[in-house]
Amino acid sequence: MLDGQRRDRLTRMVIECSTASGRAGLGQALCDVCVRVLPGVDAAALTLRGNARALEVVGAGDAWAAAIEELQYTLGEGPGVEAFDTGGPVLVADLTADEVRWPGFAMASEKEGLAAMFAFPLQVGGIRLGTLDLYRRRPGGLSADAIADAAVLADLITHALLAQNEQTGAEERLRVEVSYQDVNMATGMLAAQLRISLEDAFLRLRAHAFSAGRSVLEVARDVLARRIPLDQLAD
Repeated sequence: MLDGQRRDRLTRMVIECSTASGRAGLGQALCDVCVRVLPGVDAAALTLRGNARALEVVGAGDAWAAAIEELQYTLGEGPGVEAFDTGGPVLVADLTADEVRWPGFAMASEKEGLAAMFAFPLQVGGIRLGTLDLYRRRPGGLSADAIADAAVLADLITHALLAQNEQTGAEERLRVEVSYQDVNMATGMLAAQLRISLEDAFLRLRAHAFSAGRSVLEVARDVLARRIPLDQLAD
């Protein structure tokens, strides 16, 4: 179990981070704390999730971490997706050993240089808000202490994000590093014009992105700009 002194230290770090960074840079600063505290972690990302289509990345340690999150979103699978769906941590010390579990993500993330990933849900009771995702470039698990620390950090981060969101009169908003609102807009447009459900429209965007080797966000922006004829997405 996590001893009181270590939990107090993590609590102080998150509070200091929340105070010093301001709302706009909070997500990024919290990711930096995770990388500093957790041995063997190369990068971290914080996501807010609603459903398969609703995702915002509010913190990413670097462009590599953001790219891994985009892969999960495009493919609809991966440790972060599973952690949010199940409400429990998903710890993967070697992604090549889980190719059957997430075939598309395992292959695509290997090309990006991801070897191991550890995802923790951000939740209060039965309400899940998103995930804390941790990445390694080398295979290998986290120590028992690091896993315990990561679980506590996920809990502290959840409350820090909620506290910031509840502040009244704050001029700054929590900065979103990557928003997928364009995907929602393109999904709605496609559903209306093809007279299909939102779920079917989103699946067609995702399938087109996968076959073209692109992200769903890129395809959505092309749909909105009319660079992709809708008849290409009709089947």
